[in-house]
Amino acid sequence: MFQLKYPEKVTLGEITVRDGFQHEEKFIPTPAKLWLLEELILAGFRRLEVTNLGNPKGMPQFADADQLLKAVRSSRRVKELLPEVELTAVTIREKAVDRAIELKKQGIGPDRILQMVSTSPSHMYKNSGLDHKGYWAMTEDSIKKAHDHGIKVNGTVSTIWGCPIEGPTELKKAVEFTKHYLELGADDIEHADHDGSAPPDKVYRYFSMVLDALPNPDLHIAHFHVTRGWGLANVLAALQAGITHFECTLGGTGGQPTNFIDGYPVSGTGAYYYQDPNIVGLVCTEDLVVMLDEMGIDTGVNVDRVLEIGRMMEKICGRRLRSECIGTGRIPKGPTGF
Repeated sequence: MFQLKYPEKVTLGEITVRDGFQHEEKFIPTPAKLWLLEELILAGFRRLEVTNLGNPKGMPQFADADQLLKAVRSSRRVKELLPEVELTAVTIREKAVDRAIELKKQGIGPDRILQMVSTSPSHMYKNSGLDHKGYWAMTEDSIKKAHDHGIKVNGTVSTIWGCPIEGPTELKKAVEFTKHYLELGADDIEHADHDGSAPPDKVYRYFSMVLDALPNPDLHIAHFHVTRGWGLANVLAALQAGITHFECTLGGTGGQPTNFIDGYPVSGTGAYYYQDPNIVGLVCTEDLVVMLDEMGIDTGVNVDRVLEIGRMMEKICGRRLRSECIGTGRIPKGPTGF
């Protein structure tokens, strides 16, 4: 009988505090963000996105970036675990990279920064204000500067399966961009479905292409949105292709930076990519860890503690989120007594 093979272990990047909160229409207090980071570390997560170091004028959710990074670095609750933890900050443009370097010099900066290129020219310019030629030149310089100061660099490839502006895109172009990032010195690659347009069959096809060209699975991270409800199906497809690194958010939160926060409009990302916070979002951390646990795949995290954190996450956000498993719990391993 034919049997699909899955990896014995996967690595999960928990990105709630950056990606999850950026779509919230109220400012999440810094102590709440710190508490979540501490709890996620204590639950076993070792790769966390903390903040965005871009201009907070358009993204007020990250106005506390310096304060939060300092608070995490000085946290007594996770002090002994921090050497094992990799903290990431998003740095789309040069000023943000320079800010990360300055914070690193102060001893509170990120261990890793994230750059992002879109295969779609229209999305590339809309997201960064640069064309491909200009952005590749900036990224090459940024990687060199970051490495000189002991900071790793993630290269994110976006609009792999489709563009919200231009429509269909070519998978082979994303593979070419992945190769170019690595040639420039990027430490790993995030392969991002930023608008939830990737169907599972194309996810499998794409990651098979990627691993044929660049077979080290530690280089590749899958990032799926659930705009159309395909998140966990896409995780399964990526697992079948051989991917072992994934990103997720508590409650399936996240999406593009909100256009409205604390009662007033902000620029965010613009209407082209913005939808209701109850529609967009990423693969749900709680449901993902329960699913992988049931599949016998080791995530390295405490599943029960993750479900507890997820319940508190709903209180922090002030609404019911996407997780099914914080209500249904784990599948019983023995008689229930009913």
